Amino acid sequence: MTDGHPVTGLDEVVHQRVRLGILAITHEARRVEFGYLRTQLDLTAGNLSKHLSVLETAGLIDIEKGYQGKRGRTWITLTRDGTTALTEEIGRLKVLIARVETQQSAGGQR
Repeated sequence: MTDGHPVTGLDEVVHQRVRLGILAITHEARRVEFGYLRTQLDLTAGNLSKHLSVLETAGLIDIEKGYQGKRGRTWITLTRDGTTALTEEIGRLKVLIARVETQQSAGGQR
């Protein structure tokens, strides 16, 4: 975490809404199929593929292609770095939320 405002520590790769969703769902499921992610996040296949590519390049996920029966399948799993990145991002968000809630309860709204 940074010493500045909590938003300065947010990870641009992780924090993007779709990518945060991919990491969160994959963390919950441990191994998730491409079609399931596409449906859960309401994305086109092309859009999901682009986000997966960013996460894979960053070393946060592993992508495994194979077959289930005669159908091609793509499975996504978090790497150790992916789990760490997600945990750290959630921690930063908690700090930000606590800061906002503290301001609100102190009557600090402007």
